[in-house]
Amino acid sequence: MKKLTIGSILKRKNGEPLVMITAYDALFARLLAPSADILLVGDSLNMSFGGNPDTLSITMEQMIYHTAAVCKGAPHTFVITDMPFGSYTDNATALANAIRVYRETPADAVKIEGGADKAELVRHLTANGIAVCGHIGLLPQAVRAEGGYKVKGKSEDEALSLIADARAIEAAGAFILVIEGVKADVAERVARSVSVPVIGIGAGNGVDGQVLVFSDMLGFYEPFVPKFVKQYLNGAAAVKEAAGRYAAEVRSRAFPDENYIY
Repeated sequence: MKKLTIGSILKRKNGEPLVMITAYDALFARLLAPSADILLVGDSLNMSFGGNPDTLSITMEQMIYHTAAVCKGAPHTFVITDMPFGSYTDNATALANAIRVYRETPADAVKIEGGADKAELVRHLTANGIAVCGHIGLLPQAVRAEGGYKVKGKSEDEALSLIADARAIEAAGAFILVIEGVKADVAERVARSVSVPVIGIGAGNGVDGQVLVFSDMLGFYEPFVPKFVKQYLNGAAAVKEAAGRYAAEVRSRAFPDENYIY
C-alpha cells in the first residue's frame, strides 16, 4: 500500500473511509500496516500496555520511544503520534515538544486534544511546520477534570459546541480530526460541517473513517471492553491457549523434539 500524504488524506473526505489503527511498537506496526491507512501512536498505551488507570502519566520521552518504534516497523505508513498530557500547556511548550517529535522520529503529524480553546495553539504549530490532527468530543486527557468518560452531544447546545470546535480546529490548520465518544447523529453533523476528514471512535458510521485501539479490536485487553469496540479476535484466549500448550510441552519434555534442536 502506497503511503498516504496529507494531500491524499484530504482527498478522502466524503470518499472511501479512512482506516486508522493504534500501534505502539515495531512488531504490531508491521502486522497492522497492510490494513491501515494511518497508524496512531496513542497515549492509550499507558493503559493497555502500562497498566495505568488513565493516559495522564505517560511522558514525552515514552511517546517518542514508541513512535520511533512504530515508524521503524511501518516505514511506508502515515504515522500520527499523540502529544501527551502536559506537553502542550502553552504555545512555546507545544512547539518545543512537537519539534522533538519531528527531530527524534519520522512521525508525520501530532495529535492535540481540545476544541476551540486549543485553536490558537494548533495555529501556532501549523504556522511553524507541524502537521496537526485535532481531537474533539470525549477527551481522555480530561478524564480527571470531568470526573469520568462522558459521552458528548446529548443536547443541541453540545452539538453546536462540537461543530464550533471542529470548525475552529480546521480553521487553525488541522488536516484531520478525531471525534470520540459522541452521539452518532451529532458526529455526522460535525463531519458535514468541515472540509477535513473526521475519524470516529465511538461516534457512529456517518464520519470519514474509524479508529480503534488495536489491543481492544484484537481482544487482548480484558479489564474493560468499551461499548463501541467490536472485537475481531479473541486474542487474550488465543495467547493463553498457546502459552498453556507451550508450558505443558516444556513440563512433559515434549518440547523441544528433534525438529527444534541443532
